[in-house]
Amino acid sequence: MKTRAAVLYGPTRQFQVEELELDEPKAGEVLVKMVATGMCHSDWHFATGDFTTNYPIVTGHEGAGIVEKVGPGVTEVLPGDHVILTFIPSCGKCRWCLTGLPVLCDRGANITGGALLDGTFRLHTVDGRDVGQLAGIGCFSEYIVAPVETLIRVEPDIPLDKACLVACCVPTGFGAATKRAEVRPGEVVAVFGLGGVGMNAVQGAALAGASKVIAVDIVPWKLEAAQEFGATHT
Repeated sequence: MKTRAAVLYGPTRQFQVEELELDEPKAGEVLVKMVATGMCHSDWHFATGDFTTNYPIVTGHEGAGIVEKVGPGVTEVLPGDHVILTFIPSCGKCRWCLTGLPVLCDRGANITGGALLDGTFRLHTVDGRDVGQLAGIGCFSEYIVAPVETLIRVEPDIPLDKACLVACCVPTGFGAATKRAEVRPGEVVAVFGLGGVGMNAVQGAALAGASKVIAVDIVPWKLEAAQEFGATHT
């Protein structure tokens, strides 16, 4: 089938919107119609060359959409399900996945390479050139094929333009406070920089029970917004 996508052909700071060929989902894969995708600063780093990858590639890694079709063997989701796409894929079979640490997945470690978990590609230019999908998803496309392991089903009443943020900045910031920093009740926490990740770090620290959450930024409206996320001081 055909899909339109924003393609990076190099660190040119330019996304080229064009029609691509998209393969049918293979075993363990799902065809998703994308509805909403956030623009993370990481995506821009691939456009500038600050981060390296294999070009051409479709970036976008905080997306949400609706399942259109499932490949052979897929039982976790059904056509019509609303889903978000995770930016760290996991195979579910390696030693890390089997011991409850999918974030360390051997195959998922190649999230910037563009290939899916099996090392092959589903997107191609009209002249047959392979096009990568960042994190195995590449959400800057009208349709994508992705491993079912990267999909998380969400309730249909959740707006997808908000649900897509849960795919990256929300767990990254929240997890930085609750998992990495292991904020405990009564502790004092300072968060420097109130972008999407920082704002959710504020939220994570507050919900973890910090007695003081100090939000630091140079933008006045961000400092005001941080108070809604749980900041006690700015």
